[in-house]
Amino acid sequence: MNTKNTKNRTIHYISAILLVIAGVFLDQFTKYLASARLKDQPPFVILEDIFELQYLENRGAAFGLFKDQQLFFFISVVVIGVAILWFYAKVPMNQRFLPLRLCAVFIMAGAVGNCIDRVTQKFVVDFLYFKLIDFPIFNVADIYVTMATFILALLILFYYKEEELEVLYRKGRREEV
Repeated sequence: MNTKNTKNRTIHYISAILLVIAGVFLDQFTKYLASARLKDQPPFVILEDIFELQYLENRGAAFGLFKDQQLFFFISVVVIGVAILWFYAKVPMNQRFLPLRLCAVFIMAGAVGNCIDRVTQKFVVDFLYFKLIDFPIFNVADIYVTMATFILALLILFYYKEEELEVLYRKGRREEV
């Protein structure tokens, strides 16, 4: 790999780290606001019978699964983190693959954001509630993970060609496509 590609890759890695930090900060800030303003308060109605802000301490995963399984969540975040780092290192650093890299960044930010809550509080603060469809209460980190995973699936199924994705499976390939 030449010096230009190494510099380019370094810039991409630093940008990704900064985006993860910014995403985690936004998630943690919104959870702080929810804790400070919504805890022990009635729901804050945004749109009557449609959407409201409601404080919830979620001690499980999505839909309350795996309640109080802190070790499971911590190990999951480590495994997800390693997988994302591997994935990010394999994805070519050109404009065509920017959407894949952004999906990885947002999945990492969401996983880290919720992990911080689990480690520091033993629960995750949720506060966004779609009352109209009685959807489980969620938070900003959940949005990151859900939307990035959904977009990632769409990209893999409909945007990238099979030949382009094969670059992720080739061992040792570090050059740009």
